Amino acid sequence: MLEAGIALSFAGTLGRQVRILREISREWKEVDKSYLRQIVREFYQDRLVSERENVDGTKTIVLTERGKKRVVAFNFSAIKIKVPPVWNGLWHIVIFDIPEKYKWARLSLRDKLLDLGFFQYQKSVYIHPFACKDEVDFVVEYFEVRRFVRYGILDYITNEAELLLRFNLKKPSSL
Repeated sequence: MLEAGIALSFAGTLGRQVRILREISREWKEVDKSYLRQIVREFYQDRLVSERENVDGTKTIVLTERGKKRVVAFNFSAIKIKVPPVWNGLWHIVIFDIPEKYKWARLSLRDKLLDLGFFQYQKSVYIHPFACKDEVDFVVEYFEVRRFVRYGILDYITNEAELLLRFNLKKPSSL
């Protein structure tokens, strides 16, 4: 539930915000209120949340920076790229040139891209057949390497037959 607040802040469109709010309302009905109070108390003790007084006398619980990092860490391990029912024939490419002083981030980014199902086309070039910009943006922000990473969409790439075999795909007939 707390991570939904962060998700709302990252949701770029009204449609995404509405979907998040619908999911929150469904989950809220299933929450054990006494357990929730216990968890919030623990969050205060661990300095993951803080309390803010509103002008109308109510209080708002907000995630601290430490809490936000904890939520991102939990989401990071669960991130997946959705596979559409039909491939549109486009390739999604991630290209990066991360300096040596950020080697840990470069290696971690490579591992995560492979974990997400990307194919290593070249040393710092990874390719995937399905839309994944949001997932890539999330991973790039997680490792704080935005300025070194580029994302693109290709409708043609040489040696495409190798990629089609790798991902067990056929070129759509309309292309």
